[in-house]
Amino acid sequence: MASSLPFSVPQTLPNRISSHSNLNSLCFFSPPSNLRLHRRIRARNASLTLNVQCVSQAKAEVVTKESWNKMILESGIPVLVEFYASWCGPCRMVHRVIDELAADYEGKLKCFVLNTDKDLQIAEDYEIKAVPVVMLFKNGEKCESVIGTMPKDFYIAAIERVLKQ
Repeated sequence: MASSLPFSVPQTLPNRISSHSNLNSLCFFSPPSNLRLHRRIRARNASLTLNVQCVSQAKAEVVTKESWNKMILESGIPVLVEFYASWCGPCRMVHRVIDELAADYEGKLKCFVLNTDKDLQIAEDYEIKAVPVVMLFKNGEKCESVIGTMPKDFYIAAIERVLKQ
């Protein structure tokens, strides 16, 4: 049967989707509103169970020099800030990790990103010499700093130390 859909529908689905899989395409898919999807999936002598649960869509928010005091220094809960530059390749890798952490620690930790090229004064105030740099703040005070690209577990360990203080 020919399909006239403007997107591809996979013929087979994986048996298991691990927790490390990127589920963004499954979680955030929405066809155009004028599209009516009428397609039956039939399987002969097979059963398929697919459980997808999108618990949170939290992502790191952008902070600027105008919002720095209110969002970072006056926050009631601990704050993580990634200092980055738009041209920085390693920063893009850290962005993905920070977005995951924002979802993982929603309600316990706020995550923000600050573009050092646009807000040079804040970067200078915190002596940012290279990017990416991730800093953790609690009660307006800098508690932890991670320089460079590190595995997610490294950031988690730093977050846990700050949360236990």
